[in-house]
Amino acid sequence: MVSNLSKILNDVNTFVVPKTCFGCNAVLYRGEHLLCAFCRNELPLTEYNFSAENAADRLFYGHSGVRKAAALFFYHQNGMVTQLIHGLKYRGMEQIGSFFGKWYGALLSRDTGLGAIDYVLPVPLHRKKERKRGYNQCTRFGLELARALGGEFSATLLVRERSSRTQTVKNRWHRWKGTRGAFIAQSPEDLEGKRILLVDDVITTGATLGACCEALDHIPHGGIYIAAMAMVP
Repeated sequence: MVSNLSKILNDVNTFVVPKTCFGCNAVLYRGEHLLCAFCRNELPLTEYNFSAENAADRLFYGHSGVRKAAALFFYHQNGMVTQLIHGLKYRGMEQIGSFFGKWYGALLSRDTGLGAIDYVLPVPLHRKKERKRGYNQCTRFGLELARALGGEFSATLLVRERSSRTQTVKNRWHRWKGTRGAFIAQSPEDLEGKRILLVDDVITTGATLGACCEALDHIPHGGIYIAAMAMVP
């Protein structure tokens, strides 16, 4: 009875204030969330997985702890993925992180190359930036991945101690220089022997994620895996 009433109220609310697609502004049907079926099918999936080598892996050669890396989408300038991530980071649309996390979580839960994950750690923001934005854009994404994979989500075991200016216009060397030593592991004993999934929004050069891996390298962990919402081709 309560469930039927909830559906009726939801239908009434949708009729009065219809939900529209982020991509094309078409009215969303029941079962659709954030994007209509057409726009969802237009998103550029990488089809990278944790079984076969891919372009994301090659960015982390030299980081001994990194076992595998992958990303859900390709990040094209002015593409829909770019607009979605911009909405997530700068327009307070945290539900986009959940949307991506549920989508990727469903895929990764069937990926036999990944295996069991103990901890899901988001790439942390410096406390001043997080306070200004009000949230870490990777939190909801990571929470959904942890739920799908049966791991524990933690936003406190890896922290950013040093802030830096935006990395978006820097080349690979300057990105690496700007992030080196910026992260530290808290309570490293909790991560000993654990398989860690690091999550981020966009992989560009891999410098930020590489710096996170360096902060974890001294811990005898069970391997670091990397999953991102998107990756620059």
